[in-house]
Amino acid sequence: MMEAPVLFQFWDACREFIVNLPEFTEDLWYAAVDIWRKGGWAMVAIAVNALVMFGLGMHVYLKLTVKGFRRVSEKKWRRWIEHPDERQGAIGELLDFVMGGSSLKDIGIHFDELRATETVPFERDLRVMKICVGLAPLLGLLGTVTGMLLTFSALSTGSGGDKTMDMIAAGISEALITTETGLVIALPGLFFQYQLVRKHERYKAFLAHLETVCTQSVYRRLNRNKAVA
Repeated sequence: MMEAPVLFQFWDACREFIVNLPEFTEDLWYAAVDIWRKGGWAMVAIAVNALVMFGLGMHVYLKLTVKGFRRVSEKKWRRWIEHPDERQGAIGELLDFVMGGSSLKDIGIHFDELRATETVPFERDLRVMKICVGLAPLLGLLGTVTGMLLTFSALSTGSGGDKTMDMIAAGISEALITTETGLVIALPGLFFQYQLVRKHERYKAFLAHLETVCTQSVYRRLNRNKAVA
């Protein structure tokens, strides 16, 4: 247990940080803009790539979250198969769609349509996101090449002095900034894409399990009807 003086010091540090937060945020923004300018034109391509990558990632994440396949227990949706009046939410709508057929063939056709409309768009977006993840460090490398070309140009055409040194420093700065930015974009993008792929695989496994259960339910219902007939 921390002593009272230590708690007071911690509280004072937190309060000082909160008070200075707007100033700190403003300084951070100006520093980021300054780094952006020093990175050259390759930073624009890296920024567009990052927007596409994380935009697609958030789109896939939100769409998979809305499906609700992790929030509804298997016991509940198994009951919904036999009791249509209790169905609700995204899983209920899904069951209404796939259980609309009266035969095993109809169930199979409905699940094929479901995969085409539900999983294929996710796979397409994840492929594009994967391309963006691999493209980020390559764009950083492109900025590195342009920065080194600027450095060599300053060395070959400069006459010495402060002006030449400024041009050399600008070229080296552009080369390093773009490389670092490309890696900073790629690493969290790679982790995000990996998590989305896992979430998508769980959704595909859920659909496969749901198809099995629904097919068994329809098969038992058809056998009961034959027995009654």
